[in-house]
Formats: sequence, structure tokens, C-alpha cells
Amino acid sequence: MKKNMMSIIIMALVVVNVAMTAIMMFTVIPANRKTIALVDQVASAIKLDTAGVSPEGNGGSGRNVSLADTATYAIEDQQTFQLKKGEDTKDHYLVCTVAILMDTTHGDYETYGGDIDSRQSLILNALSETIGQYTYEDVQALGQAGVQDACLEKLQEVFGSAFIYQVALSGYIVQ
Repeated sequence: MKKNMMSIIIMALVVVNVAMTAIMMFTVIPANRKTIALVDQVASAIKLDTAGVSPEGNGGSGRNVSLADTATYAIEDQQTFQLKKGEDTKDHYLVCTVAILMDTTHGDYETYGGDIDSRQSLILNALSETIGQYTYEDVQALGQAGVQDACLEKLQEVFGSAFIYQVALSGYIVQ
């Protein structure tokens, strides 16, 4: 008799457990979906991609260059770029260190990349011109990746070539 009673109690507890699990699933999953939808909306508002890839792509280049085929030109000093005055009419600046990544297998690397040091003022002028067209609000909205992509496009336009495939702005501070 005790064994049958124990079996009935265990069976009742199993049924209660299954019922409670079903109730929990029906209440938790819709709330979880709403939370995921909210996170996606917030991420899209601040231009993040929850899949791990930036919305701007892979640094604006569209090509993958191996590290062995990359030459880096870093401008030693930290640079300060003045931003265009916005609605608040205050002066704002972007402070960063600039590095340019070049594809050594590209045909124009031999022409321009070998003596890139002599073109530092040309590079800084192009970056200053590009960054200076944005207001503080624009830079905040674009984010670092957006500013880097704009600088990359300008440098590729100035050199008339795509041997520069990425512009890296490290120590990026907007004030």
C-alpha cells in the first residue's frame, strides 16, 4: 500500500511540475521576445549590430588584406581637429592618434606608399578638412567607425587610389 501511495504522490508531483513548467514557458517567452525586440530597437537607434558586425561594414574597405600585406603609417603626435560649430555655437574638438593601413600588394603602393612620410601634411590636411565638416552632434551620431570611413574615402580621393584600405583613429575623444 505504501508503494502505491508513494507512486501516486510522485506522479502528482510530476504532473504539477509539467504544468508549472508549461505556465512558466507561456509567461516568460513572450516577455523575452519583447525584451529582445526592445534591445534590437535600441541597438539600431545607436547604430549597433547585435550580430557582431558594425553597421558600416568592415571598416569601409570591402576587401580583406592580410596582416603580412599591410604596411602601417602612424602619425606620431596626437592630433586635434576642430569640428564645425553646431546649434550650441561652442567650439568642439576631436582628439585622436592617426594610423593609416596600406595594402603593399596594391599597384599604387610603390608609387605613394614608399615615401608616405613626405605626404604627412597632405594627409593631415585631408583629415582636417573631412573631420572639420562635421558638428559635434554629427560626430556623435556617426560614431568612430563612421568618421574613419569618411576619412578613408577622402584619402582615397586625394591619392586617387585604394591602396589605403583603412584609417584608424585611436584614443578617440570628442569634446
